[in-house]
Amino acid sequence: MTEVRMQDAGQTDTDGWFERQQVLPVTRRLRLVFAGTPEFAVPCLAACRDCGAELVAVYTQPDRPAGRGRKLAASPVKHAALEAGVAVEQPRTLKDPDAQTTLAGYRPDLLVVVAYGLILPQAVLDLPTLGCWNVHASLLPRWRGAAPIQRAIVAGDHETGVDLMRMEAGLDTGPVLMEERIAITAHETGGSLHDRLSVLGAKVLAEGLERIQHGEIPPARAQAGDSVTYAHKLDKSEARLDFTRPASELERIVRAFDPWPVADAQIGGERLRIWSAQALDRPPGAPPGSVLGGDREGLAIACGDGVLRLLSVQRPGGRQIAIGDYLNARPELRAPAC
Repeated sequence: MTEVRMQDAGQTDTDGWFERQQVLPVTRRLRLVFAGTPEFAVPCLAACRDCGAELVAVYTQPDRPAGRGRKLAASPVKHAALEAGVAVEQPRTLKDPDAQTTLAGYRPDLLVVVAYGLILPQAVLDLPTLGCWNVHASLLPRWRGAAPIQRAIVAGDHETGVDLMRMEAGLDTGPVLMEERIAITAHETGGSLHDRLSVLGAKVLAEGLERIQHGEIPPARAQAGDSVTYAHKLDKSEARLDFTRPASELERIVRAFDPWPVADAQIGGERLRIWSAQALDRPPGAPPGSVLGGDREGLAIACGDGVLRLLSVQRPGGRQIAIGDYLNARPELRAPAC
């Protein structure tokens, strides 16, 4: 039987990981288990299904209450897996020995993890023959953690991307196997960047799976330890705009928090959700938070530095509307013009 050792010629093995791996016979298909939960992970699930390997199971988080009725709802990954006819597992934790036994029963060569949302203990990381891969939406070690897409926009990063990483016990600390970079546009929102990176992640993963099925593991690059930043989980309290801050920063927050949790602010005596806004580089001429007036082009709010022009908003109990429609209901905010 022909066998292939999964290591590039000349590649260093500083931690002995390759020596601990078994060899994979090329006479059978790669056995994959996929673990993911939200919409972001669905294209990567499709890449696993379509790569020619044997997708033996999909792991996703348990069904959660959703909507006004709070009825249990399946995750996007579960829906996609059931449509594809793949076995679905939904353990509440992978720390449970029974859950680990079930996973071992699938005899995975490789576990692919994309926004799964559950911690993988060392026993699980050690279980697949070729280890565990993770698709992460940042250029590691920048923005390790839960919300790398939104944090990159808020920080004003000009570039981001997707890393295919070999998982370790630490939070996104493993060596990077493959990487693709993209620019963050001037009008990027959390939603638009999410969608672009979701597609890019599937592309990178598909390339990695093709290489491993030809007997090649992409060369691992250790993450630099001196440039680590953390993308902490988003909190709704962060969405409240503080107009003492620069307008340019507030514009990035508005863009990053679209579609969730959506920026909000007290404007003209009522709380509005702010869906889109534009920073203007001009002296505010009034205390932060002051309404400077508006027209159909926008409603200007004084900031600590510059002016934030609101472009679309949502009133309590209403829907998202253009600022011109909002000013039709609040004509007292029109003068003077922006």
